[in-house]
Amino acid sequence: MARSFTVVIVLLTIVCHQLMSTSAATNAENGWVDAHATFYGGRKGEETMQGACGYGSLFEQSYGLATAALSTALFNNGTTCGACYEIICVNAPQSCIKGARPIRVTATNWCPPNYRDGSWCNPPRKHFDLSLPIFLKIAKYKAGIVPVKYRRVMCPKKSGVKFQLAGNPYFLMVTVFNVGRVGVVVEVKVKGSKTGWIQMTRNWGQVWDTNTVLTGQSLSFLVATSDGKRLKFNNVAPSNWQFDKTYDGKINF
Repeated sequence: MARSFTVVIVLLTIVCHQLMSTSAATNAENGWVDAHATFYGGRKGEETMQGACGYGSLFEQSYGLATAALSTALFNNGTTCGACYEIICVNAPQSCIKGARPIRVTATNWCPPNYRDGSWCNPPRKHFDLSLPIFLKIAKYKAGIVPVKYRRVMCPKKSGVKFQLAGNPYFLMVTVFNVGRVGVVVEVKVKGSKTGWIQMTRNWGQVWDTNTVLTGQSLSFLVATSDGKRLKFNNVAPSNWQFDKTYDGKINF
């Protein structure tokens, strides 16, 4: 009797482990979402610079060519600018690079819809328009468009958050880039050495603005990301800061 009971316990343990393994595998699979990917621009990626997120030279801003323009369904009016994704080519053996590892890209642009020709970027399609060099890491050039799976991932950064200042003495615009962890900024406040904290408004993408005159004052920033984390960047720009210059926040998320 005792031996039979022991056998039952062992069998139940094995079944439980199998169910847990199956559940874990299912959850891992569910972390990936179906989409499609194409490419734009040439092998040097000039056409992928700047774009709808407000970034400038992607090489100078550390993004390089590992970038993507998102379809409307993913772009979400620019609120996903800076997000990082892993993408892998699937279910197309004639088009996918065999054994290719997932690529990691940052959202830096928008792939606008074109309702006349049924564009792949039309809502509600989830689509990534990649730089050509990055596309070629997972798929063949002749494929043109491939089915992919993607998932959101953290954005690893080695240096501080950067603040690029633009505008004029009566209208300050700040582009926030090189943001770690989730990568997506949802709120920015600025503080001059002679003011309190001032709420900035999203102008477009990751460009934020204020009409407050802040020339001649050192600038600090308070930045919040989409995961609820907030960081204060004290005295990022000195009192003699200049427009069209980038200042290092020194720390990151």
